[in-house]
Amino acid sequence: MQLTPATRPTFYFIGVTTGSSSIMRVFPKWAEYLGLGDVEIKGIDMVPHDTSENYRAVVQFLKADPLSLGALVTTHKLDLLAACRDMFDVIDPHAALMSETSCLSKRDGKLICHAKDPISSGLALDGFLPADHFARTGAEVLSMGAGGSTIALTWHLMQAARGANRPRRIVVTNRSAPRLDHIREIHAQIGSDIPCEYVVAETPEDNDRAMAGLAPGSLVINATGLGKDAPGSPLTFDGPFPRDGVAWELNYRGDLVFLDQARAQQAEKAVQIEDGWTYFIHGWTQVIAEVFDIEVATSGPQFDAISRIAAEATGRTS
Repeated sequence: MQLTPATRPTFYFIGVTTGSSSIMRVFPKWAEYLGLGDVEIKGIDMVPHDTSENYRAVVQFLKADPLSLGALVTTHKLDLLAACRDMFDVIDPHAALMSETSCLSKRDGKLICHAKDPISSGLALDGFLPADHFARTGAEVLSMGAGGSTIALTWHLMQAARGANRPRRIVVTNRSAPRLDHIREIHAQIGSDIPCEYVVAETPEDNDRAMAGLAPGSLVINATGLGKDAPGSPLTFDGPFPRDGVAWELNYRGDLVFLDQARAQQAEKAVQIEDGWTYFIHGWTQVIAEVFDIEVATSGPQFDAISRIAAEATGRTS
């Protein structure tokens, strides 16, 4: 893999089709607002489950190139860390627990890998859930898709510091068993007392059945990527959302059929509907804060301004 040394301070986005991502329009405006100076963003496109040699080449390049400041990683979070674990000087506790990395930074000559999703997903979730939602309602959680987002979100919800404001039960579904086995192992390491169920759901009807068993007020999460990374939804239109529940689509752009399904039942079931916009904002700003060693607000006027800048750059209207 050929990578050209940076000629000015550069922040990288390691993904699949980075050139078409809205962050390429958003980041320069954020950089100006946050006072990051003469910095640019560059994409590094890799195929999903790329070779270890390519992952190691990217990490070696970032480690050795003085003007390469760090990177945000999507899609390759698990594979990159698995291939390059020995190349990092520091692996943060979240990355070590979850065996994935979403952020590469440098500090005092050391290359550090971080898992920021537990923080960013928790900020997004707590930002829209009603106060003490789980404590008040006895609600449960269904997360469809057993990848990094579900690992991060369930870690956040299992924290003992939340006290009574934790789900009564967590159900994770996935189309195949190996990822369920992986998240089961991580949950065992966390040591939570929340009952968890791991369901192989090969068809949307399987997910419908899992959702049908949820208590009122429960949170239903589409963490499969369906609607953006691939067409469709993990549910059918017949799947019954829980009354007074919350439907959360982790993406904010694409043909998000899951949101259409939730809207079809919104009036009858009083479903609160959320997309992945604030998750996108927190995901990027947490990494930017780490790479550039600055403080970025997670709420209040600065966060509102950051969100507004992103909305204007992407044409988001709601």
